[in-house]
Amino acid sequence: MAKPATQYVCQECGATYRKWAGKCEACGTWDTITEENTVAAFSSTKKKEGGKKLEFASLAGAKEAEPRKKTGISELDRVLGGGLVKGSAVLVGGDPGIGKSTVLLQLAANIAKSGGNCIYITGEESVQQVRMRAERLGAGTAPVKLASATSVVDIIATLKTDEPDLVIIDSIQTMFVEGIESAPGTVSQVRMSAHELISLAKQKKTALILVGHVTKEGQIAGPKVLEHMVDTVLYFEGDRGHQFRILRSVKNRFGAANEIGVFEMTDKGLTEVPNPSALFISGKAGEVSGSVVFAGIEGTRPVMVEIQALVSPSTMATPRRAVVGWDAARLAMLLAVLQTRCGLKLADKEVYLNVAGGLRINEPAADLAVAAAIISAITNIPFSPGSIVFGEIGLSGEIRPVGQSALRLKEAEKLGFSHAVVPTDTSYKSKDFILKEIKYIRQLKESLAG
Repeated sequence: MAKPATQYVCQECGATYRKWAGKCEACGTWDTITEENTVAAFSSTKKKEGGKKLEFASLAGAKEAEPRKKTGISELDRVLGGGLVKGSAVLVGGDPGIGKSTVLLQLAANIAKSGGNCIYITGEESVQQVRMRAERLGAGTAPVKLASATSVVDIIATLKTDEPDLVIIDSIQTMFVEGIESAPGTVSQVRMSAHELISLAKQKKTALILVGHVTKEGQIAGPKVLEHMVDTVLYFEGDRGHQFRILRSVKNRFGAANEIGVFEMTDKGLTEVPNPSALFISGKAGEVSGSVVFAGIEGTRPVMVEIQALVSPSTMATPRRAVVGWDAARLAMLLAVLQTRCGLKLADKEVYLNVAGGLRINEPAADLAVAAAIISAITNIPFSPGSIVFGEIGLSGEIRPVGQSALRLKEAEKLGFSHAVVPTDTSYKSKDFILKEIKYIRQLKESLAG
């Protein structure tokens, strides 16, 4: 019998230690290292000898496209890269109550209704609770196979006798493998449970979806290796008090990363939002000071987003800078550039920045739009109506070009915009669209109305 091995594992990042410590040196968290007993793969007296010779294949072999199965939810298909791939493993994370189980139950119902063999295994709810949610979503008659189980050994034994097209595990933190003397949800259990389930999915050519809990920092709980083991990692973004949800792919071996799908939470479940740009732009965009429309790119999708800024006097020694939906460190850098290169006095001002609609922007192309919103707010002059802005700002105040500028402008023109403030050398030709190319940040103030 294999000898049990004792180790100390950080439940936050998965780092292992030979003895207990109060602080994890890998991630810097305190009181997260716990003792876990695992079964050693090889004992000191019995080592696996020999092995099977590998068969090598040519790199220049036949290129076959991965077959995909449509989910019946176009926004989800977009994020996945066109649909579910046979034998793929997908990890879905998000805050509690954000809509993970809801959208996956809708997905399972759609595939089951189209003739697919779908298995939904829940470790957090009873079968009756899942049925009640399915009735509310209008999917109560879908031929989805339900089960409430937490033992990976039992799940694998069941799946070996069946030939499912899709298996959903909700959630991976509730699963456990016998022989590992630690509670479900610990690093060892999550890692081993995911490994066993993913190995079977690859062998059976079954699409596997794992639901993952998140920590208070918004990261998927468990070892980081869990995200490396799967083919696709999807995150649900949004506030539970807000009806809109954003599903973002942060990793995808079969499609574009950073792709987004937009949903609206209703009493009938999550419904698709066909035109996300209308969601992120209010009717007052460009009519009041401090409001600017940014032409962004999320994955392969162009999205128009309203950026709002408010600048007010401060009596504090250190004025406040509050940011929602953008990088606070990049805002501090941009304020320094505006004060140094444009002569704007911002040292005694409080600056508030908000990206409307709950979207989080990561690309540097938003620099110019943020700067335009701040200048508009501090001068109290509205930006030109019907205009969009994009461009990256350097520390010397120069406006740097960004990628996919033609795609951004084409989407803006389709939505009714007629003007754009962009970097120089932006190649886009349209008789009805007016481009104002600027090279330095000091030229931005001239683009304001009046």
